Amino acid sequence: MISGSHSCSWFLVIISTIFILPFIEAQSNLCRTTCGNIQIKYPLSIDDGCGSPYYRHILVCSDTGKLEFRTPSGRYAVHNISYSDPHILVSDPYMWKCEDENNFRATRPFSLDTSTHFSLSSKNAYLFFNCSEKDVIIEPKPIFCERFPERCDSSCDSASYLCRHLPGCPMALNRGSSCCSYYPKATESLRLMLRYCASYTSVYWRTIEIDPPYDQVPEYGIRVDFDIPVTTHCLQCEDNLRGDGTCGFDTQSQNFLCLCEKTNTTTYCTDPENKKHGKRIGVIAGTTTAFSIAGAVGVGAGIWYLRKLRATAPVACGVESNENRLF
Repeated sequence: MISGSHSCSWFLVIISTIFILPFIEAQSNLCRTTCGNIQIKYPLSIDDGCGSPYYRHILVCSDTGKLEFRTPSGRYAVHNISYSDPHILVSDPYMWKCEDENNFRATRPFSLDTSTHFSLSSKNAYLFFNCSEKDVIIEPKPIFCERFPERCDSSCDSASYLCRHLPGCPMALNRGSSCCSYYPKATESLRLMLRYCASYTSVYWRTIEIDPPYDQVPEYGIRVDFDIPVTTHCLQCEDNLRGDGTCGFDTQSQNFLCLCEKTNTTTYCTDPENKKHGKRIGVIAGTTTAFSIAGAVGVGAGIWYLRKLRATAPVACGVESNENRLF
């Protein structure tokens, strides 16, 4: 038969092992590297404290493994991320599609948060449908620009190649519908255009591996470019010879952190100073929460266990008195 004091010791060991230790060690695995079949690499992330703080809270991975791009105008499905030519390809469900043909649904302008390091790519082309000729300058751009060079950028090009060759459905529009191409330089310009046009869509030019000038093909979608900030700290952190860490940041101060298997550091994982000074600098978001949840579960289990123990043994953990009673 196990005594009360020994029962208490075993109880604390079991609770620590089951509920608390896994969460303390799990901090090195909080930075997920994929969402569905899309790779997540620095500077992007889907977990707070990972990647660069410039791109914090931008990408969201759903429970079903669908990656979404969050902007002030909504959430958009991500179809691809390129790191060699840094950009994200997203789709807007409100934009016109080939299957819509002459049925123009109400839409809303796509916008980016100007405080982030994202930008709309110059490889995007925007097509507007059934615009009011009273409110929008709809002219063949080469002719209009030649006549009015100072107003060239304000015209919507009715002679656009893409309007005449809609990707995937060149005959989708009948003669009763009009199309023109215009590149809005600001979100407000896009909003203004949509006040006077029935709908719009975005087409980007995708580069393929053939010889120019046929190395680009038009496809529907919105290309969003981003920068990859290169720092000495991050290069050292990710160096295989220095511990192969993961670049991240402190969620409170947003200062750089190198996330390692057992700890976080401001340098790199195998830095001798870490062991010398016993460094354990912060934990990234999620660890504290996980630990708190684990602690709550552990305390709950502990209360249940001690109640049961008191009902079967006169003495629980240590000597029971009015001063140290738990219940």
